[in-house]
Amino acid sequence: AREARTLVQLSIDGVIPPMPFNQIQCADLKGWTGEADAAGWLKVTSSIAELSGGRPAVAPPTAAAARKHSICVLPFINMSGDPEQEYFSDGISEDIITDLSKVSALFVIARNTAFAFKGKSIDVAQIAGQLNVGHVLEGSVRKAGGRVRITAQLIDGASGGHVWAERYDRDLDDIFALQDEISQAIVGALKLKLLPAEKKAIENRGTESVEAYNLYLMARQYWLEGNVGDRRREDAIIRLTGRATQIDPGYARAWALMAMAQNSLRFNRGKAGDDGTAAAERALALDPTLAVPHAVRARHLLMQGQVEEAFAELETALRLDPESDEVNRLAGLMNFQANRLDQSIRYFAKAATLSETDFGSCGMLISCYSAIGDDEGVRHAAQMTLARAEKVVAQDSSNAHAIGFAVSALIPLGEIDRAKEWIDRALLIDPDNDMVRYNFACALSARGDDIDGALAILEPVFANMSIGMLGHVKVDPDMDSLRDLPRFKAMLAQAEAKLAATT
Repeated sequence: AREARTLVQLSIDGVIPPMPFNQIQCADLKGWTGEADAAGWLKVTSSIAELSGGRPAVAPPTAAAARKHSICVLPFINMSGDPEQEYFSDGISEDIITDLSKVSALFVIARNTAFAFKGKSIDVAQIAGQLNVGHVLEGSVRKAGGRVRITAQLIDGASGGHVWAERYDRDLDDIFALQDEISQAIVGALKLKLLPAEKKAIENRGTESVEAYNLYLMARQYWLEGNVGDRRREDAIIRLTGRATQIDPGYARAWALMAMAQNSLRFNRGKAGDDGTAAAERALALDPTLAVPHAVRARHLLMQGQVEEAFAELETALRLDPESDEVNRLAGLMNFQANRLDQSIRYFAKAATLSETDFGSCGMLISCYSAIGDDEGVRHAAQMTLARAEKVVAQDSSNAHAIGFAVSALIPLGEIDRAKEWIDRALLIDPDNDMVRYNFACALSARGDDIDGALAILEPVFANMSIGMLGHVKVDPDMDSLRDLPRFKAMLAQAEAKLAATT
């Protein structure tokens, strides 16, 4: 694109570049043999077209045209006077982003990028310039009792002037119609044509019950921002989605989220019983386009030893929703356990870009880069992990899981004394959190050279080992310095025997 003075990043073998370049869109030329015939150039131009939302790459659009048909939806401010209502204002913001993303003529900034501005003092013109968008939508939500007030204003990114603004005072029961009205008003203000199929897609909320929708938003917030190492997080999600599906048995998204929480309890926490397969099947029966239930299926098949079938399900999930942080995170984990570290890096890096609170994927990148001997990758991933974990701990000092990943970052960054202080702090806060203990052991054995300390922290973990964690331990390169030690072998054998007796 010489006239536009731009560079286009290409991949010739399907591998996404290392950080930070993996955060830049990259056309995939895998399968092109280099022939300069019509078929070869079609492969090139089709791949480059993906960078512009699937539009033909005949000529790059002008900057003005690109800005005119693009928008960033900033997180709506919670004006309810109750911080616990944050889940509702966030949910409204996410749904508007999702709705506008269904309009083919409009480019919408992704949720993770938009939510990076949450809680910050903002200059709309600066944001529009930084993101190269033509318009910015901002607003607020006030929910009290059975009423909701939403204010929204669409701002021209170049002039800072209001293109459209409105305030809505409605009964909470009208929330779905209200969201549709806002989305369609924005489309109209931008003078875009909403196709019949797009209008239908926007109006599909998955449920007609405001109560079920409200419960789902609560559960979703727990999934996104709860303490991952605390099983009470999954228990709360299952109760909330369980109630939502009682109210509306046809609510596919609630069934899918329930399946994820049940799957996590079964394979990460070692809880006996349902691994989420039944809920996943129910979700897919209601909505075959959902990606998350296929990810649950993939994890189930993997735990049954059906590796080929598991990766086939994973591919289906990725095809249905390549922008799902949950699916990309599972793809990273499954490839990590299959020792496909290049692919693991690809998916963990993608997951990290899709959720600004995801310190876990960044932490896994430390292990991946360490295993392949990429010191620069380790340093960069550790810096990202620490920054995100510290932000979470600042908001919730009892989040031992975030402290655990912070320790995984502090040690490769050379802050050993601070890491050991945080280990002591986390074990006092949540001594029974096996995931936190495991992360500490990885950091101490792989990068802290404290073998005895690692084994001491691991002992309770092996006593309560889940089937999912056992599979991870067997292939985790962070455990390599311990594998030949008699004490480690004994703990592993006891864990295997215990699981074999209870399975």
